Amino acid sequence: MIIEIENLKKSYKDVKAVDDISFSVNEGELFSFLGMNGAGKSTTINIMSGVLKKDDGRVCICGYDIDLHENDVKSKLGIVFQNSVLDKKLNVYENLKYRANLYGIFGKEFNDRLDEMTKLLDLKDILKRPLGKLSGGQKRRIDIARALIHRPKLLILDEPTTGLDPSTRINIWNVVEKLRRDDGLTVFLTTHYMEEAADSDHVVIIDSGKIAAEGTPHELKNQYASDFIKLYNHKDEAEKYFSELGYAVKNERDFIEVELKSTAETTKFFKERPQFFDDFEVLKGNMDNVFLKVTGKNLQGD
Repeated sequence: MIIEIENLKKSYKDVKAVDDISFSVNEGELFSFLGMNGAGKSTTINIMSGVLKKDDGRVCICGYDIDLHENDVKSKLGIVFQNSVLDKKLNVYENLKYRANLYGIFGKEFNDRLDEMTKLLDLKDILKRPLGKLSGGQKRRIDIARALIHRPKLLILDEPTTGLDPSTRINIWNVVEKLRRDDGLTVFLTTHYMEEAADSDHVVIIDSGKIAAEGTPHELKNQYASDFIKLYNHKDEAEKYFSELGYAVKNERDFIEVELKSTAETTKFFKERPQFFDDFEVLKGNMDNVFLKVTGKNLQGD
C-alpha cells in the first residue's frame, strides 16, 4: 500500500472536519477522493502532506508514518494544489530551479530533470517567461512540473483541471497517464469533473467528514446509479403510462426521461409499448448519478 489511513480524525472546535475515516491506496492506482467543498478533502490532504497535524489516527505514506518520518514522506510526495503556489516574482525556470534545490537537486542532475519536464510538459518556449505572461493552462503545466521535479512516488492532484479549457485538460491527463504507465506513478485525485473520476481504479466519496461510499466506479454505478430512457415522441402518452407504473418521469421540452431499475427493463417496455420507441435513447448511470444519490448533492454545481 502506498497510502494507509486508519481512523483519521481532525476537528476545529465543534466541527468534525475529518471524522474517523479509513482507506488505503495501492501503488500505481488512480484514486479519486470526491466530496463537496467543506466535506473534508483538503483537511485530509493537508494532514497527508504534513501541513496540518491530525487529532487522532494513523497516516502512512510509502511505508512511512507521517508522525515519525515527516521528511521521508515529503520526499516521496508531489502536490498540485487547486490554487497555484508558484512564486510570482520568479520566471518559470527560476521557479523550477528553486523547487529542485529544496530537494537537493543541483547542477547536471537538475538540468537533466528539467529537460525531462520540458519534453513531457512542452515547456521549452516558456521557461524564461515571468508568470504574469502565462495563461492558466501554462501555469498549471508549471505546477505539475514543480510537483514532479524530484520524482515523487505519489502525486496528489487537488482539482488540477478546474477552469481549464477542454484541450488543456486532455493534454494534462495524457501526461498523467503516461507517468502512470511508464513510471508506475500513483495519483491521488480530487475533482469536480466526474468523467475524470470515472477512469479511477478506486473511488472514495466523503461527506461531512465521513466516508459515504467507496468502491470501483463500476461497483458504485451498479449500487447507486440509475439507468434512463429518453423518449422523444408520444410524450404525453408515455409520461402517463410510466407515471402510472410508479416510475420517476422528468418531462423536458423535447423529451421525457424515465428512471429505470435496470437497463434490461427497456426490452420489456419495447415489447409492451413499441410505439414509444420510434425515437429514443438509453443512458447508463454515471458517476454524477452516483454522487447525487450518495450525498443528495450535485458536485458539478458546487
